[in-house]
Amino acid sequence: MISFSNFFRVAFGSTLISILLFGCASSNDSSSVTNEAQEIQAQLLGDMPLPAGSKILSADSLIIGRGDNWVGRAVLSGAQNSSDIYAFFQVEFPKAGWTTVSAVKAKTGILVFSKADRTATVEINDGSFTGPKSMIAITASPKNANVIAPSKR
Repeated sequence: MISFSNFFRVAFGSTLISILLFGCASSNDSSSVTNEAQEIQAQLLGDMPLPAGSKILSADSLIIGRGDNWVGRAVLSGAQNSSDIYAFFQVEFPKAGWTTVSAVKAKTGILVFSKADRTATVEINDGSFTGPKSMIAITASPKNANVIAPSKR
C-alpha cells in the first residue's frame, strides 16, 4: 500500500519533471531540447523504447514512480503514423526484453507485453488532421497486482 507521504513525494516529483519538460520545450536549441526530453522520458519510463519524436503529454498521463518500476498510464503524441508506430513497438519491445503476449492491429492497435513481474499495454490510435500523426497510450502495472472486484450490493 502506498502511504500518503510516498504518494505526495511521487506526485511532486512527477510535477517537477513535467515542469522541466515544459521548460525544455521553450528553449531555442531544438537538438538539445530533443536530447533532454528523451533523457527525461528514459528516466520516467525506464526500459521501454519509444518511437523517435514521440512526446509525453503530461496533462493526460499519470505516472507513479519512475524507471523500470513505474506504474500508471503514459500518453504520448507520435510523429509517425499509427502503422509505423505499431511496427516500432512490435519490433523494439522484444529487443528490450519484453515478451509479446498479444497483438491486435485494427483501427485501435493494441499490444500487450510482459517482462519479469510487469505487464505493459500499448494502445495506438490515428492522430488528428491538424495534430500529431498518432496517439499512444502505455499502461504499465505489476503482473500479479491484487485487484479486488467491487462487491455487489
